[in-house]
Amino acid sequence: MRLRAPAVPLITMDPYFSVWSSDTTLNVSNTEHWTGKSNSIIGTVTVDGSRYLFLGYHRDYHKINQVSLDIDALSTTAVFENEQIRLKAVFTSPVIADDYRLLTRPVTYLEVSYEILDGKEHTVSVNIAASEELCLDEGGQNDVITEAVEYGKVKGMRMGNTEQKPLNRSGDDVRIDWGYFYLMTDKAGAEISANKIWDDVHINVASELTPSEKLMYYFAYDDIESIEYFGKHLRSYWNKDGQTILEAVDEAAGEYDEVTGRCKAFSEKLYSDAFEAGGEKYAELLSLAYRQVIAAHKLVLDENGEILYISKECFSNGCAATVDVSYPSIPMFLLYNPELVKGMMRPVIRYAKSDAWVFDFAPHDVGQYPLVNGQVYGQNALKYQMPVEECGNMLVMDANVAIATGSADFAAEHLDLLEGWCTYLIKYGADPEDQLCTDDFAGHLAHNCNLSLKAVMGLQGMAIITDMLGDVEKSAFYHGEAEKMAANWMNTALNPDGTSNLAFDQPYTYSMKYNMVWDKVWKTGLFTQKFMDAEIADNKKHFNKYGMPLDSRADYTKSDWLVWTASMASEKKDFEEYIAPLWKAYDESPSRVPMTDWYDTVSGRWVSFRHRTVQGGLFMRLLMK
Repeated sequence: MRLRAPAVPLITMDPYFSVWSSDTTLNVSNTEHWTGKSNSIIGTVTVDGSRYLFLGYHRDYHKINQVSLDIDALSTTAVFENEQIRLKAVFTSPVIADDYRLLTRPVTYLEVSYEILDGKEHTVSVNIAASEELCLDEGGQNDVITEAVEYGKVKGMRMGNTEQKPLNRSGDDVRIDWGYFYLMTDKAGAEISANKIWDDVHINVASELTPSEKLMYYFAYDDIESIEYFGKHLRSYWNKDGQTILEAVDEAAGEYDEVTGRCKAFSEKLYSDAFEAGGEKYAELLSLAYRQVIAAHKLVLDENGEILYISKECFSNGCAATVDVSYPSIPMFLLYNPELVKGMMRPVIRYAKSDAWVFDFAPHDVGQYPLVNGQVYGQNALKYQMPVEECGNMLVMDANVAIATGSADFAAEHLDLLEGWCTYLIKYGADPEDQLCTDDFAGHLAHNCNLSLKAVMGLQGMAIITDMLGDVEKSAFYHGEAEKMAANWMNTALNPDGTSNLAFDQPYTYSMKYNMVWDKVWKTGLFTQKFMDAEIADNKKHFNKYGMPLDSRADYTKSDWLVWTASMASEKKDFEEYIAPLWKAYDESPSRVPMTDWYDTVSGRWVSFRHRTVQGGLFMRLLMK
């Protein structure tokens, strides 16, 4: 990968079990949780009695020189050298979207190996030390217990808070403080221990290593209980049949070659497909985004055994099952497992059907992660809601699920809700009043042209759903309403020169019309390709060094919406011209955080948001192709 990643994924399982390097040189800073808080793992290699640091930070150790780093969709590979050996470390989080067992099994692999460079024999050993920070909100929060554990082929140490209170709180910039972290290996003769490094307890697994072998480490986390769902505590999918975490680690150890072979094949195909769709830079962006998108979710089963795929609105406000966070993410999931989109929608549908939801439009979210008990954001106050936004989002998501699965049966289960949301869009969607949309960080905006497009596509989505259900009359009605609204949009959103505005009453402004992209995806012809190409051409006039601003109000942009807008272009070269400054923004940004979707197009700095599932929206061009 030529892209200098703004942050490097190492362990990427869910919103809590998360370890990143904020530098592409892995041994110059503490490893971190995606929030930027220290989540320290220290890796050292000892050669003939001299110890060298290859992972994380320790002030008292010399560093072995890192000579390369490569990142693909599921693995991160770093190579280090001194005069004696070449050391290779490969982190793999096998979160393959259509294999629920691998997607949810909370085990990340680290493979360590070396080769001799100077032709001499050496005594080599490796030690991994993991801090108490991995099982606390912050180091020193409480005392931790450490314990040696062994099962089957694997042995190691576990560590956890002495005060176990699963699901005791919710929030955004917080980390897990319940459950147990496991550091394991299957190497016979490995030494395990616990000690203090400065003020923090660390657990250690150390082993000698020969040039002919691969030394395996397994990082695992048993959160005991994962999600509170309308008062019930739910566990993750991986242990639905009672599998213990030690059984899961032992299973993962036995499958390493098979699983990493599948990961390699998946990553290579993703890159190849993306390269064909949008070029090298696009392929690199998707490869970096994939693990992050997955790791912003937790998959559990409800009381009926149905999948719930709960998103966390990372570094925004911590909302759970957020509609306008799920909506931009769906291109990736429609490609790799549309059943997960159903899992995103089920909590919203249940909440919207309940007496607790008092409005005739769709909810924004269903709680604050990991407590999915109903909205706390705004406490049901109308001024905090996004009525047109979320109605359109849910309708578009449902339509795409129907298309991707070849069946509208899922939508049929809640058709009454969808019809009610369509009624709302018909009444208010053509020229939305002063209300929030997914770009709420820019504030309320009346007469929002792009929000009106959301209503158009929501109604067209309902036309698709009802057509697939065999209701020709209703399908024609909703398509007709979408056509009328689209025609009205073209009559009121444009300037005399044919360019479109940010708001119907704000001439000679501009914005990315990303919601229009579904018309091209669905080939429904509500808007012409000629108009889309003219928009693409006009947008280029507004580019800054790191891409096109979201709209004329400020210099910041959104990565997902930039790619959706670019995906409407007829020609691949036009798409690539949009992608190049986005790639450059991540490559050069001074903000060393997991891929932010909200950044400044002049400086390349992050404005806010990081590690969000919305980067699944980068897969839009690939979905089209």
